[in-house]
Amino acid sequence: MMSGNYTSIDNQNVTGSVPSVGDPPPHVVVKFNDSNLQTFPPAGAQGKIAGASRPPRDADDTFGKPASGSDEPQQSGWFRTFTIAAYRPYFDVDTSDVLERITDSLFPFRGSFSEKTANNPDLYGPFWICTTLIFVAASIGTFVTYLAHKLQKKEWDYDINLMTWSAGLFYGYVTVVPLALYIVLKYFSAPSGFVQLLCLYGYSLFIFIPALCLSVIPQEIFRWVITGIAGLMSATFLALNLRNHIKSAGESWFLIVAGIFLLQLALALVLKLYLFTITV
Repeated sequence: MMSGNYTSIDNQNVTGSVPSVGDPPPHVVVKFNDSNLQTFPPAGAQGKIAGASRPPRDADDTFGKPASGSDEPQQSGWFRTFTIAAYRPYFDVDTSDVLERITDSLFPFRGSFSEKTANNPDLYGPFWICTTLIFVAASIGTFVTYLAHKLQKKEWDYDINLMTWSAGLFYGYVTVVPLALYIVLKYFSAPSGFVQLLCLYGYSLFIFIPALCLSVIPQEIFRWVITGIAGLMSATFLALNLRNHIKSAGESWFLIVAGIFLLQLALALVLKLYLFTITV
């Protein structure tokens, strides 16, 4: 179409020209499904470790159950006794828990140790107390014997039997005596947990660690005093913490408590005669 000297060009694409801008595309709405990701850190952290310091779940459950997709069956009954998972709860204690229980063992007249550990007896403290006693007894005994020989200018030989005897004495005592007491209490219809008894007897031996260290003082009368004090404190600690429970055994409760007390004094006497006595 012509109008004067101007030419009208219809809307069309011309080679080399820029196409006209069309209508903007419609808005695209993107919808996301609800995420199933867990909130980190977990809100329901359990156990002694919580918050940011909690280990990864796979690290925390390493011994608790078989790995995903594993054909390993869950142990039950007596077979579970021979698995690590069966003993994990008895080592679930903090340093503060162990220190508090050691402090209670040094104040035997409180008699509240059994109540505090009734719901959470541990084997961590008793194990390391016995192990420490073995090495302290062997090292202190060897050192004192060595000094005594050197002061008298006599030949000295290391006695390896001191280590093996100490291991047999402490590990055997803290295992066999609680087991025997467990059977006796069960017979008199006053049963107590075996792990609870192991825990109680283990912590009762802590007082002998400083007593052994003080035995380096070369005074026989002083060693007898130290042994007597340690034995009385340890025996009193056991008797007072077991007395209230054993009273349910009837009229025989006094004999049982007296036996526990005297047996602990006998242990102290054995330590004095074998470990606290230096012969040249």
